[in-house]
Amino acid sequence: MKSIAVILLGLLLATIVSAKDAAPLAEDPVVEQRMIHITEELRCLVCQNESLAGSHADLAEDLRREVRGLIREGKSDDEVKEFLVSRYGDFVLYRPPMKATTALLWLGPFVLAIVGLIALILYLRRRSLSVVDAVLNDEDKQRAEALLKENQ
Repeated sequence: MKSIAVILLGLLLATIVSAKDAAPLAEDPVVEQRMIHITEELRCLVCQNESLAGSHADLAEDLRREVRGLIREGKSDDEVKEFLVSRYGDFVLYRPPMKATTALLWLGPFVLAIVGLIALILYLRRRSLSVVDAVLNDEDKQRAEALLKENQ
């Protein structure tokens, strides 16, 4: 019984020692709000499906620190985004601008939907033509008529 108490005490002390302090928010709540607003529109380069504001990756923390610094320097939201785009490309934006390099990204789903619709129409036409082309011979017609007369 005494050994279990010693083990539990050891585990309790280990969790207390390994606990981290919460990351402090910016000294200025206005800077913090602006940083959150900007980073919600940016993609985490590590996670890729998460915003920069919600990511816990080390790179995301560094980029948030960089954004805070740019805000303190007096940069506008667009200037902060342009700085990050110049370093990491349009991929960092959740809504990249329409350019020649991103046209496939914007138009690709519509092109695929149209190609799929055309393929479906062609398939259905071919299938209906094959049914129409199946002509009954005289023997099959007599058998069909006999079956219909039996059911009446």
